Amino acid sequence: MGFTEAVRTVLTQKYITFSGRASRSEFWWFQLFNWLVGGLFSILGILTGANGAPWSSTNIFSIIGGLYALATLLPMIALLVRRFHDRNISGWWVLGLFVVCFIPLVGLIAAIAFLVICVLRGTEGPNRFGPDPLRPEARAEVFA
Repeated sequence: MGFTEAVRTVLTQKYITFSGRASRSEFWWFQLFNWLVGGLFSILGILTGANGAPWSSTNIFSIIGGLYALATLLPMIALLVRRFHDRNISGWWVLGLFVVCFIPLVGLIAAIAFLVICVLRGTEGPNRFGPDPLRPEARAEVFA
């Protein structure tokens, strides 16, 4: 899955789909898209800030960036749940790790766990959350 296909899939076809699986490429391409858009709004907010401190003044780019962050919050959580499903891990672990992230030092371990789970390859073949997103043809019967 390429960059544009991943962004299109997450934002249109699977906007708030918490079931199924998401491949690493779908997850990381959408992360890159979010980082680029967020970075663009941050840079524009800094460049247009009256006193150079974007956090102390409200400008249009800060407002648009905040609205974008709100609009992509649910798709990002859904994508993260589907990524956990690809590793054959229940999506409820996303909530658990997110809550633990607010505990000092333990939160660092939870953040590392998020990163490791999202970097590792998904389980090969179908699992309890659906077919392998990398090999959809594996759903066919072998001796059909």
